[in-house]
This record gives sequence, structure tokens and C-alpha cells, in this order.
Amino acid sequence: MWIDIHVHTRMFDTPERGGEGRGKRATPEELMAMVKPQGVRAVCALPGVPPECSWFPQSNEEILLAAEQYPDFIIPFMNIDPRQGNNSPDTDLSYLMEHYKERGCKAIGELTANMPFDDPYIENVFKHAQACELSVTFHIAPKKGGCYGLIDHPGLPLLEGALKKFPDLKFLGHSQPFWAEISGDLSEEERNTYPKGPVVEGGAVVRLMREFPNLYGDMSAGSGHNAVSRDPEFGYQFMAEFQDRLLFGTDICDPRNETPLIDFIKDAHAAGHISQEAYEKICWRNAEKLLGLDSQS
Repeated sequence: MWIDIHVHTRMFDTPERGGEGRGKRATPEELMAMVKPQGVRAVCALPGVPPECSWFPQSNEEILLAAEQYPDFIIPFMNIDPRQGNNSPDTDLSYLMEHYKERGCKAIGELTANMPFDDPYIENVFKHAQACELSVTFHIAPKKGGCYGLIDHPGLPLLEGALKKFPDLKFLGHSQPFWAEISGDLSEEERNTYPKGPVVEGGAVVRLMREFPNLYGDMSAGSGHNAVSRDPEFGYQFMAEFQDRLLFGTDICDPRNETPLIDFIKDAHAAGHISQEAYEKICWRNAEKLLGLDSQS
């Protein structure tokens, strides 16, 4: 029954460079072999359009081709680079968004342009996404250069500004500098890592999710799993409190990637740490509602 809110796939072989886990991208067939036996019925495929996140920028059309070949498994997202069109903060990005929305794309993501949340180009993406009623999945970066993602500072003040300025836009938070902010004792050195140990009260993610109903949590990747598993008792409480705005995901890129969040959630449910209702919402019902999918209860 599960829906994975965040994976990456390639129809064409493009060798990537980088560390462990950044080799060959998983094909749709490899994705199915990895997650279907674990109960995942569909995945949201996010194209890597901006150049910061890939040696081989990917088109939205490639994801649409995958969805056309596997319509019951691939849910296509679109990706929008803020510099598309005529490279202006006034570009009518609704033109692009409506085009891909009509072709079946359910949301935008993930945004990886290495620009601040309050950059006029990024705010132009937010403005048009809000107008087109499309949610946005973002990756946060701790700095400019040497990484990818929207830039923010400790405590996530620029994300907070965006949440205030675009109250009708649903933001899906993702990446190490987002999920590390779940704890109030985060240091600058830990921002782009996977902090261990008990979660301390006062984390920016908890505060922002309490204050802004348009902030959602994309639980994918090691960062999302780490956020709820580093301090399991906190993780169970967090999933219960925000069960209406948390979405299961894996962020599979490479067929060698592992999916530990699946076992963590299954074990938490089996042991009674999270309710049946919370389990269903996090694993598929929230995704169905957010993306306007038919329920398969």
C-alpha cells in the first residue's frame, strides 16, 4: 500500500561521479525490484533538472516517459530551474508548471538550485507554484558553492520567511540541513551531517511545523530516517504529533542504496509505538491527499 514520496530514476545510463552511493542511477525496473517486495506500490520520481545536483541534468520528459511505461508505479514530479525561460525573476513559470501539470506531473521537486530561499528567482518559483496549486519539495544547503540546494542559515530563518510569505504553498522539507534542525542543540559543524544522540527540545523543524501548517516533512534519505530513529521515543512522539504532514520516502538514487526507514516504521507500528491511523497516513494516505491520487484503502 505504501507510496514513496521521493526517489530518483534514469531511463538512460549516465555514470555519476562522487562518493559511495553516487554511481549508476537506478532504473524503474531496479526500483520496482527494490521496493515492491517491501510493500511499496508506487514511487514519486523527482527529475534532476538543475545542474548543481548532477553531472547529467535530467529532463522532465524522461520522468514522464518512465511514468508512461509504468503508469501504476511511477508518479511523475516536475522540476523547475528558477533560471529557465528568460533567466529573470519575473519569468512566467506558470507556463511551464501548467504544461507539465497537464501532462500528469503531480508536484515540483526537488528544488536544488544553490540560491537562498529569499532570492527573487526562488521566490518566483514559489509564487507560481502557489498559483498553480503545486507542492514543492526542497533540498537545503548550508552554504553557497560546493553543494546543492536552497541556502539557509542555522535555525532556518529563510525557510520561515518563505512559509510566511507563501502561506498557501505546501513545502516538503528534505536533506541533512533540514532534518538536523529537529534538535535544539545543533552546531554549525553538524548541519550537513547525521547527528546522533537524544533530540533536545527547541529544534527549528519542530517549531516551524507547529507554527506553519504549510510545512510538511519528506522523511526520505538517511537524513529523514536519522531524524526519527536517533532518539526513538522522540521519533514516535514526533510521528504521532505530525502524522498529518509526514510522508514516507527513501530517496533511492543508486540500486545499492538501502531503505532502513521501512523497517523502522514497520517495527514502530508492530510494537504499538505509532497508531494504525498514523501508520496509514505517513505511509500512503498523506501522499494520496497531497497529490490528489485515488485512495486504494
